[in-house]
Amino acid sequence: MTFKSKIVERVVSQQLHQYLADNDLLPRYQSAYRRDHSTATAMLCVLSDVLTAANAQQVTLLGLLDLSAAFDCVDYQLLLQRLRRDCRFIETVLAWTTSFVTGKTQQVLYKNYLSAVQPVQYGVPQGSVLGRILFVLYTAEIGRIIAQHGLKFHQYADDCQVYIATSVSAVHSAIDQLSWCLHDVDIWMSASRLRLNASKSQVLWLGSRHNIDRLTVHEVPVLLSTVGVFCSARDLCFVIDSWLLIADHVVSVCRSAYYHLWQIRPTLQSLSCDAAKTLVQAFIPSRLDYCNSVLYGIIDNLLRGL
Repeated sequence: MTFKSKIVERVVSQQLHQYLADNDLLPRYQSAYRRDHSTATAMLCVLSDVLTAANAQQVTLLGLLDLSAAFDCVDYQLLLQRLRRDCRFIETVLAWTTSFVTGKTQQVLYKNYLSAVQPVQYGVPQGSVLGRILFVLYTAEIGRIIAQHGLKFHQYADDCQVYIATSVSAVHSAIDQLSWCLHDVDIWMSASRLRLNASKSQVLWLGSRHNIDRLTVHEVPVLLSTVGVFCSARDLCFVIDSWLLIADHVVSVCRSAYYHLWQIRPTLQSLSCDAAKTLVQAFIPSRLDYCNSVLYGIIDNLLRGL
């Protein structure tokens, strides 16, 4: 039955993607689970805006928002309401979607003891073919809220990047804009049974070294917390730094590659040449290739390191 259900999911997913694309219903700045989009295109979009602002002698305040267990908290009734209102699903499609997301149960095995069977009341399966696109449609309204505040954003599934460019003299106004935006986003999330985790959200200033060094603001209010400004942070598994040198990402990639080479080395005597090549190809070039389009134009000594 699992195999059959996966086949049905794929067929429905293909039809759903086609319908959403034909009617321009997918969020424009959501790069997850759609053709010709990836984490690389998301990073390119954000960094292109940041570099454009830096060329205009501006700095960019970037917030990397953390959603707690987002896929597990989707409210079925709200999901169906949004599919009817925003995507104009007809009743037959809504009935099928209801049968897909509801009626599931869960049970816990611990030390050979099984818990009682409990119904699953919320959430879409992140590993399913169809659950991921339903989550994207469920959270599409976040982008509209952010745009209303005059900020730019880009999403990849439950990862959300919110940013605003400003002159150095107007950074306090930009901080206020970001704070009010996150306040309204948090209200919407609470009403949608989602949670914005302020303690795990990160904030960075991005721009040229000259302008970043002129900044004196090192803390930004995020909801009821005050978040310290980071010098670098991991965004969609790509490490960005305040001066946009990409040096921290190169160091991270090289460290990871050398670690895996060191782990592979003791096994080489037991492997054929082809098997060793396959193992190295699986662990090393994949890290070098990840978001490699963002590495265009980095300085020579960083390129030599890679």
